[in-house]
Amino acid sequence: MGVVTTAGSTLPFLAGKWNVVRHISDARTGQRGTFIGTAVIEPAADDPGGGSLSHEEQGELRFGGHCGPARRSLIYRERDDGAADVLFADGRDFYRLDLRSGTWRAEHPCREDRYTVTVTVLTDISFTETWRVRGPAKEYEMTTHYVRAGLDE
Repeated sequence: MGVVTTAGSTLPFLAGKWNVVRHISDARTGQRGTFIGTAVIEPAADDPGGGSLSHEEQGELRFGGHCGPARRSLIYRERDDGAADVLFADGRDFYRLDLRSGTWRAEHPCREDRYTVTVTVLTDISFTETWRVRGPAKEYEMTTHYVRAGLDE
């Protein structure tokens, strides 16, 4: 199967509601876990110009002895070249994302730890995001599968 590309810009592909399944593997503790939930990626309420999307994810996290609700919020800000700047919910820079070729790799340093993400568009309704984290404080991998929700509703 070849890599699927997005037409012209990253944000239109991401917009919508997604079913989310994330697998987590911590190399240091040997613990494994899952997150199952949804992500809604829609125009940011505080951006009337329409150049940003908010990513609101919520679901259930099972990791080690923990089982409970979890959530994550991000902001995608459109760039003139068709890519997007991914920001933490508080507006701090996270990484750049460009899905026009169908796959993208980026890094984010966090103190002495290094976060590396690979995002791959699988079909026009699915993509994966794999994080590898290495450093003195952390060593884990997370692979998230996103499948567009509501297509058969």
